[in-house]
Amino acid sequence: MNNSWYLPALFGVLTVVAQAAEVAAPRAVEPTRATASRWSPYQPVKAPAAPEVKQKGWVRSSIDGHVLAQIEASGLKPSPEADRATFIRRATLDAWGLLPTPEDIKAFVNDKSPNAHEKLVDRLLASHHFGERQARRWLDLARYADSTGFQNDNTRPNNWRYRDYVINAFNQDKPFTRFIQEQIAGDELWPDSQEARIATGFLAGYPDNFNSRDLVQRKYQIETDMTDLVGETFLSSTIGCARCHNHKADRVSQKEYFQLQAFFANTAFNEKAPLAKGTESEHDQAFLKQQAIYQEATKDIRAKQKAILDKVRDAGRKYYNERYLDDSRAAIFKPEAEWTPLDKWVNWRKQAVASDNEIISYLRDTAEEKTRPDHNEAHVELWTQFKALREELKQFDKLRPAKGSTWLTTAFELTSQDVPATHVRFGGIHERPLEAVKPAIPALWGGKGEVAITPTEKSSGRRTALAQWLSSDSNPLTARVYVNRVWAQYFDKGIIPTVADFGRAGQKPTHPELLDHLASRFVQNGWSVKKLHREILLSATYRQASDERVDVAKADPENKLLAVYPRKRLEAEVIRDSLLYASGLLVDKVGGPSVFPPVLKTGDVGKSQDFAGNRAWTVSENKEDWHRRSIYVFTRRSFPYPITQNFDPANPNNPHHKRDVTTTPLQALTLFNSEIVFDWSQALAGRVINEAGHSEDAQLNRVYEILFARQPNKTERAALKGFLAEQQIAIRQKAASGKFEVAVPHGLKDTKGYDPVRSAAFVDLVHTVANSNDFAYRF
Repeated sequence: MNNSWYLPALFGVLTVVAQAAEVAAPRAVEPTRATASRWSPYQPVKAPAAPEVKQKGWVRSSIDGHVLAQIEASGLKPSPEADRATFIRRATLDAWGLLPTPEDIKAFVNDKSPNAHEKLVDRLLASHHFGERQARRWLDLARYADSTGFQNDNTRPNNWRYRDYVINAFNQDKPFTRFIQEQIAGDELWPDSQEARIATGFLAGYPDNFNSRDLVQRKYQIETDMTDLVGETFLSSTIGCARCHNHKADRVSQKEYFQLQAFFANTAFNEKAPLAKGTESEHDQAFLKQQAIYQEATKDIRAKQKAILDKVRDAGRKYYNERYLDDSRAAIFKPEAEWTPLDKWVNWRKQAVASDNEIISYLRDTAEEKTRPDHNEAHVELWTQFKALREELKQFDKLRPAKGSTWLTTAFELTSQDVPATHVRFGGIHERPLEAVKPAIPALWGGKGEVAITPTEKSSGRRTALAQWLSSDSNPLTARVYVNRVWAQYFDKGIIPTVADFGRAGQKPTHPELLDHLASRFVQNGWSVKKLHREILLSATYRQASDERVDVAKADPENKLLAVYPRKRLEAEVIRDSLLYASGLLVDKVGGPSVFPPVLKTGDVGKSQDFAGNRAWTVSENKEDWHRRSIYVFTRRSFPYPITQNFDPANPNNPHHKRDVTTTPLQALTLFNSEIVFDWSQALAGRVINEAGHSEDAQLNRVYEILFARQPNKTERAALKGFLAEQQIAIRQKAASGKFEVAVPHGLKDTKGYDPVRSAAFVDLVHTVANSNDFAYRF
């Protein structure tokens, strides 16, 4: 049915509250205390003294004094406290990425105890939803995806293990220092810990081209990715600028860039490291069981295929080895006894990306392309036989495990002593090496030349040295950078607004002393992420109302002083997850292989396959998977999930520091015309009727309580009732022809007195309300 014609009828009423989300043209507000001109992020972090303020009774947290001092210095006052229903909706969306239940809202609003806010925040931080929410933020930085990117965009079946590691780390409140060390050097520091080895998937998440014919260049590109990742993620430094020339803004030389890159000179990745016996999860056990069924059913076919490929394997492998470029080929055809450290890496990489798919391609091409110099008539019959076997094998596709693997991905080092040399590259060009350099930290960050490195039996120890420096209590940047990111989660902008750039080209801090206060507290509290979040959530600054104020808009149009709580549109995943929650369909299940919800209600998409036969998008057979949280939806770099794609999700090809907020017609069209979203609205309508009964007022109250954490006001209630009346007339007129199909609520428990036309109108109302700005924003 056509649902678009009535959108303007209610949209104006529903978006009044959200219109103040946009602010006037920016005008600079300078800090009034320790000014940015005298402050540097490269100085050691020192806890500042608490500032003097007039409204001492407003201060609930040590955070608040630093914010209030600047508000008062500008002749303003902070905003009143947000009402409790607004606060719990805001805090739950921020901490969990989900809406609160009406029951939780009611309990909090009616809780008269003096520590009601503390109990709420502690409950939010104790939930597994906190880890899911924070993990999504971190995965943005880790350029997480379940595929490799580039032309073929191969599936990475192990990457979900890294995603689950991140979720668990935040839920366990793993000290941020340990979190850093495991991701940078877990294989070196804790070689017997499977969890620590999985953590190195942080480094392994780079987009990868398995078809690259220049393995020396590929090594350089991977090292460049890891170097830039560490600089951006942990240090908010645009260090990548120094790869081609001395940094134009910050004092980082090209030599220092390659000294930093030297920490990764010997790093390789094993994507087929076996799971430790006894550590298999239920997902792994299910995969192994299904794989055994498939292998048993197809063993004869696969054996015949292997026998055919074995006849051309040596020739096919030689053909593909010869296709590499000169410097790679020199290493590949060199006797192993003569391998240099670089040769070892090249041959490891060559073997890691080699597969039977290349041999199959060689057989096909030499059979079908009669003009090729290596065309072989004997291969024609072999290829005919192989194709017939492949078609026979397809009959067993439904027996193949749909997701999972028997492996994990981990970093490791090929040698402990002989490390490939790292050279400065002229203009960043890998074919033009200059002087060789050793690992060192840039002087701007407090480096003092080459660092002490202790090799282990199986590793050079280089990444260990880097991880220990990054996680040191005395590191001037790491704590500041992370607390600034967390602050930006809650207040839309960081204390340093350019969260990805603390350098001279970035913006100055609005509250430099507050940044140092948060960083010093973070370190003093043992780098506890949950304690950091708790302090922010319980601050008076966070509790403020978001209502627009003329005096603040005039004096501080960019809201740098935080005299008003900043409104913010929900992120892509939060919009989808909250719609699923509201509809009652959300499946609360943590972890496991990534899932494929439908892209369309009917039909099929994503039929292209990678070299391993994995389709771009094969909808999960288990319908529970359709309603999992968005963090568990498969992230294919070449095929983003459409429902979230239009709401500015992270770009998984690079570290993504801050979500964009755009406003486009496609966003309204996605939510309003998507058959899948409309199905969720039918489910939400059914939920509301089941919970509220047949009273129209009770139903309208329940819709608003679920979506907005409040009841409709008098004006809204009148508009809603008017819409229902008009929509019923419109539906009856269209249905008079006998060809108009109405969309009715799903899952009704009591159909006594059921009116399909009124029910269909209610579905349309629910669908419209769920598309309002009041839903898409948190206030």
